[in-house]
This record gives sequence, C-alpha cells and structure tokens, in this order.
Amino acid sequence: MALSKVEKRNRIKRRVRGKISGSSELPRLSVYKSNKEIYAQIIDDKEGKTLASASSRGLNAKGNKVEISAEVGKAIAEKAKAAGIETIVFDRNGFVYHGRVKALADGAREGGLKF
Repeated sequence: MALSKVEKRNRIKRRVRGKISGSSELPRLSVYKSNKEIYAQIIDDKEGKTLASASSRGLNAKGNKVEISAEVGKAIAEKAKAAGIETIVFDRNGFVYHGRVKALADGAREGGLKF
C-alpha cells in the first residue's frame, strides 16, 4: 500500500533530523506550514529550548501566502539578530523546498541569516 502524503513527509523528516541538529553555536531553523499559516522556530536541540519564533499569525502582512512567508522569514531573522544568532542550520521539516518554504528561507537570508 502506498504511503499517504503525511506519512511520506514524516519519513523524510525523520531521515533529515537524524543528520542535522541544532546547538547553541549553530541553532536549527525549523519550518512548519499548515494550509493557512506558516511557522518558524530557531531551536537549540542540546538544551531543548526555542531561542526565537515567528509566524504568520502574529504578522499583519497583506498579500498572498508566498509574500507572507517571506515576511515571516524576515521577522525570524530580526529576532535571531536580536538574540545574537547569525548562522543557522535550515530544517524544512520534510516539506519540499519550493513555494512558501523557499520564500521563508529567502526572507531569512535577506534579513541577514547565514545558512
């Protein structure tokens, strides 16, 4: 029987998370998207703490979902800079690097984060 879309994403997520991990020197930028919203967190996996977070729920941005995702990327970059974070590891959480996920990553790069 074929895997569902969610099962495929979770399989990819587990595979990628086995290879990357965030630390205090190089935290992980984790992205989650639902049908309506997009969320980003900068995480220190060794301490188990979220260092910064941003989402489309907290923004009053106008435009389509891709434009709003780019704004979320810029917002997370701002918060990361305020916390003293410049370089990160990008975790797309099993989502395809296309559309909203790519727009968030590009927005974070524009905001000054280095991947």
